[in-house]
Amino acid sequence: MPHLVRENLFIGNITDAVDVLQNGSATVTHILSVLSSASISFFSEYKKGLTIPTKEITKVYAGGGGASASEDDGSGGKLLYLLEYAGKDLKLVRMGVPVRDMESENLLDYLEVCLDFIDKSRKEGSVLVHCFAGVSRSAAIITAYLMRTEQLSQEDALGSLRQSCEFVCPNDGFLNQLKMYEDMGFKVDQASPIYKSFRLKILGESYYRGDKIDSSKFGADPGLPSEVTSQVESSPIGGKNGTSAFRCKKCRRLVAVQDNVVDHIPGQGETSFEWRKRKSSNYNNFEDSECSSIFVEPLKWMTAVEEGAMEGKLSCAHCEARLGYFNWSGIQCSCGSWITPAFQLHRSRVDMSSV
Repeated sequence: MPHLVRENLFIGNITDAVDVLQNGSATVTHILSVLSSASISFFSEYKKGLTIPTKEITKVYAGGGGASASEDDGSGGKLLYLLEYAGKDLKLVRMGVPVRDMESENLLDYLEVCLDFIDKSRKEGSVLVHCFAGVSRSAAIITAYLMRTEQLSQEDALGSLRQSCEFVCPNDGFLNQLKMYEDMGFKVDQASPIYKSFRLKILGESYYRGDKIDSSKFGADPGLPSEVTSQVESSPIGGKNGTSAFRCKKCRRLVAVQDNVVDHIPGQGETSFEWRKRKSSNYNNFEDSECSSIFVEPLKWMTAVEEGAMEGKLSCAHCEARLGYFNWSGIQCSCGSWITPAFQLHRSRVDMSSV
């Protein structure tokens, strides 16, 4: 039986979801399925001979936010979620979100759509949030929901959920991401250095698995006119009148803006190799004079990166002047910190100005 967590909010497992989909429910009007596949066919594989009527409402694919789902649209786009009417008389609204129960799985990129769905569902009726066992994935989603709606810490939100369902236990990777969510102020802030470092880590792990690193996961090329670039260049950063712009010293082509920079903690020598042990809240800005390089997210003008090399030079897309270096295994900054993976621009090769 599903467990009531809050008014109009239930947590359960796949058996609970099958029961609602097959037989209907006097209370549940919406289902959020967090399984390794978003497709309703997953239920047929779980229970042989089961047929659940469905009518698709929409499919939404991630636009380069680093989502790591296995399902795609045939052109490399990763499925973010599937929305459909399901069950008897097609009265239930079901959202399917493809997330595996693995510590390396990227949960952050799915959080906002899941939490918004829960919010809307509770206003229209009641919602069952389920995964396969009702222990890890569904618990992580509901923990994040309690964090956002009740402004609770990760620890307090999980403790509150366990009062309703004592056996829930999100995996350690999800717990770490929920702590990042807390540190970002209960939102997935893609401009945050916390998120940027997380996304680089996901990209690095994908690279070492041998996955193709497609440029849809790279940051926009600020040197090309686009709506995204205009918004980035016109928005103030850190209370300044404008954001910093980095240009090739030789030809003046724009190669990065402040939003592309991934801040790091200044380190000293060998101690910097312990960076993985630091807590996610220890992201700090540093004085420009401390580092001879800036480190950025991979950008769409970095053709050598897109071609799949392990390491190599970063050359200006216009004049081919050498601007820096990249290495998926990491580079040590002049301040001592070890950045992994690293996309490095030498300050001596770029000019910084305000835009």
